[in-house]
Amino acid sequence: MTGYTYILLCSNDQYYTGSTKNLERRLAQHQAGEGANFTKKHLPVKLVYFEVYDRIDTAFYREKQIQGWSRKKKEALINNQSEKLHELARCMNESHFENRLKETPES
Repeated sequence: MTGYTYILLCSNDQYYTGSTKNLERRLAQHQAGEGANFTKKHLPVKLVYFEVYDRIDTAFYREKQIQGWSRKKKEALINNQSEKLHELARCMNESHFENRLKETPES
């Protein structure tokens, strides 16, 4: 059964990522305040991105992956800037091993 992963832009300028078997029906539910608790508090919502999958479980897996992304990475996906996704995925925390290597003086 076909599945969809989608990203909505909410009225508070935040993104909501979800998955569904019927994208048109799910969007109508969100707009009517019958969707997720988050979206019903931030209406109206606007569909800004979606992907189609052969199986709903694949769409659900992708939803969970995207939910863990930063806003900048989601915006690169939405704007079809795939070349930026890899760079935006890099950990920039001070404790990340690549950043620690930069601090270590070379012998």
